[in-house]
Amino acid sequence: MSLHLSWVDSANLARSDFPLNNLPCGVFSHGPEDPRCGMAIGDFVLDLTALEEEGLLTLTGGPYLDVPFWNEVMEAGPDIWADLRAQVTAHLAKGAPTRAAIEPHLLPLGAVTLHLPFLVSEYTDFYSGKHHAMNVGTMMRGAENALPPNWLHIPIGYNGRASSVVVSGTPVRRPWGQVKGPDHAVPAFQPSRRFDIELELGAVVGQGSTLGRPVTVEEADAMIFGFVLLNDWSARDIQGWEYQPLGPFQAKATATTISPWIVMTAALEAHRTSTPEREKPLLPYLHEPRPMLFDIELEVALAPMGQPETVIARTNYKEMYYSAAQQLAHHTTSGCAMNVGDLLGSGTISGPQKGNRGSLMELSWGGKEPFEVAGGTRSFIEDNDTLTLRGYARGDGFKIGFGACVGQVIPALADPYARKK
Repeated sequence: MSLHLSWVDSANLARSDFPLNNLPCGVFSHGPEDPRCGMAIGDFVLDLTALEEEGLLTLTGGPYLDVPFWNEVMEAGPDIWADLRAQVTAHLAKGAPTRAAIEPHLLPLGAVTLHLPFLVSEYTDFYSGKHHAMNVGTMMRGAENALPPNWLHIPIGYNGRASSVVVSGTPVRRPWGQVKGPDHAVPAFQPSRRFDIELELGAVVGQGSTLGRPVTVEEADAMIFGFVLLNDWSARDIQGWEYQPLGPFQAKATATTISPWIVMTAALEAHRTSTPEREKPLLPYLHEPRPMLFDIELEVALAPMGQPETVIARTNYKEMYYSAAQQLAHHTTSGCAMNVGDLLGSGTISGPQKGNRGSLMELSWGGKEPFEVAGGTRSFIEDNDTLTLRGYARGDGFKIGFGACVGQVIPALADPYARKK
């Protein structure tokens, strides 16, 4: 696919995450104004709420953009999604006759505050990266038992906390929890010392399903409005004590940071790719009628306080063993109803090489192999470290980017149960 030229010059630059081909959806505020819906274009955000108010954007059944979240647009369905993209594309295209009316509604990205782009209904995190599962399983159980027997047959996941989902830039406080080392008879309650990230992509569910009725993989694919970068912060020492037999709980409940822009599935269509060859045949309900993954390059950078960032990992979403559509379809097999605004984490995205590992636990091999960053080394996250995820699908001279997904880890509370009087 070639670059679609815009009269917004910065959108035509190869460095931009937000060319006209992209048009990701976000929520922003400017000064004392209330948050409102917008789309990123080049170095600007286009105020769609204002366009709808002025009749420059008309969607059947609207208004949809008079609220500070994208859920109402998502609930309106794929025809509205397509119409919205078509109208905004026409307004921003090079030579558009409406430029004079549209241009006053552009605001520099550097002058706005970005907010959560949608109301998160529920959050489910999967464990669908084979390289990550092999690495973690090898550390915990040995290479011969790295993958659980069900892993090659079923997308494994757990229900997380929607209340912990925060937008990029929100500080993340180091959590307290129960920790038990191998040489201790009883657990201790203390701040996590093995705090970590997980590099993931989050699928945003734009259409719900009916209680009691599973959906197919093809139906699930059509239900996904778009994707965000997702950092599922993880307290490995808390998880190591609590996860048997029921899996992650408090170790994963501290925070889940997402990028402020939803890249719509429509913007990624030209970058579809297939899931890998199966080692074990999947059951028919998980079969994919066409490519369901996307070729999205990803990276993780770590910056200690006062130091420049170091890119510590590079990988690609096409490394996933299960697609978001398979995860969503499997989620409904019990009859579980999915809601508009549900968020599905892909699971940690790692690749086959050491430099492709999407978590510090893998990069340091459980703390045994510290790696270098500016100003020192790391095994796990230290206080005041800033972690940044980036991602984009590469076009011919342009990219479909997600913006940055940033979080700084701040020190644990001195006494988590102290109360001001």
